[in-house]
Amino acid sequence: MLLAGSGPTDRNGNQQPNLTPNTLAQIADALAGQGIMSLRFDKYFSGRTGAGAFAADPAAADLNASIAQADAAYQFLREQAATDTGRLLVVGHSEGGMFAMLVAQAVSPHPVGLALIEPQDERLLDLLALQINEMLDTQVSQAAISADTARANAQGVRRAVSQFRAGQPVDMTGLLPAVVGVLAPIIQNPANAHNARTVDAIDPATVAAKLPAGTRVLVTDGTADRNIPIFTIQPLIKGLATAGATGPGLQTLDGLDHNLIRAGTPPNGAPLDPEFLAALTAWAQPYTTQP
Repeated sequence: MLLAGSGPTDRNGNQQPNLTPNTLAQIADALAGQGIMSLRFDKYFSGRTGAGAFAADPAAADLNASIAQADAAYQFLREQAATDTGRLLVVGHSEGGMFAMLVAQAVSPHPVGLALIEPQDERLLDLLALQINEMLDTQVSQAAISADTARANAQGVRRAVSQFRAGQPVDMTGLLPAVVGVLAPIIQNPANAHNARTVDAIDPATVAAKLPAGTRVLVTDGTADRNIPIFTIQPLIKGLATAGATGPGLQTLDGLDHNLIRAGTPPNGAPLDPEFLAALTAWAQPYTTQP
């Protein structure tokens, strides 16, 4: 089963109409080339599913709804006549990597392998704050803002996150419009705030530490991934070790970005990098032939 990343990302790994890297579709093709069938689906608020059961009340959608949807997809895959129920796998990209770990704990039988592809490795709002800090640092390096302005905005973001987590009114006074444009849709938009609160409550490293022992896990982390910076991955890796997960474990991909291509390459229509495909193929190899 393949799980897409955050936002309105559809079953192919696209956010139509502007971002169409076909990440999940290409992963499905790569697995098919090894004789591994896969299932992918349009999660809520993407593709043909759209709002689905939440059409009348989009704000009610939350993490539990997303995981229940993924659990149902896993059950559907398990029930197919061609499925080997002793060799079920889950692949998750970005936020889908965190979801993959949550699904792995909830379903029966547990998947024997997980591929966590550029996975979310921190709490949602900690990661968002980090991404905003990187944006501010870039603006300082380009002399677009001063270091003092960047520092004040970083502090303001931390304050806003703390207020949101405490259930207090969020004050974004004094923040740059670009910062507000990233943060406000997540924590001030009523349609998104409930979902953000439930997702933010999850620490991926803690989830990793509770995986079933012996799960074969691949973790990819591109050195040029600005969405999931490489220096944040170690708590997740330690969590996997605590759980007793097996290899191949962390595979560092030099120069690859969040879309699994060389940094600077236009993402739409770009093929997945051979280094990533080699890592995916090696992880999947034990499942390509009958035991």
